[in-house]
Amino acid sequence: MNIELTRVKVKNGKSAKVDEWLELLHNEMDKVLLTLEAEKMYVETIFREFTENGEFLYWYSIQGDGGASLHESDFEIDKLHIAYWEECIDEDFEPVHMKKKVSMIQDKVLAVLQ
Repeated sequence: MNIELTRVKVKNGKSAKVDEWLELLHNEMDKVLLTLEAEKMYVETIFREFTENGEFLYWYSIQGDGGASLHESDFEIDKLHIAYWEECIDEDFEPVHMKKKVSMIQDKVLAVLQ
């Protein structure tokens, strides 16, 4: 199982597009949840932060081993998700992958995830 938290920078001037992106994911949650099954993505949460250094998105996820890649997906919602990413995320800014130190998951929850 892989547990991650990653921070990415939003391109300047793309806040409205990020609003649109996040609203799409929220409004199409039934389609999003279908794609998570193939990815073995048990939990995926997006956080948003505005600082004096810009706008950032944080991705928190718990994913099982051997899941399909988002980029291999045939789901239209995944293709839209990738298109928004490419338009909104500043690839010149190195993503920050936080180092996991402690993971607290009850055994009964862990058993369901595995």
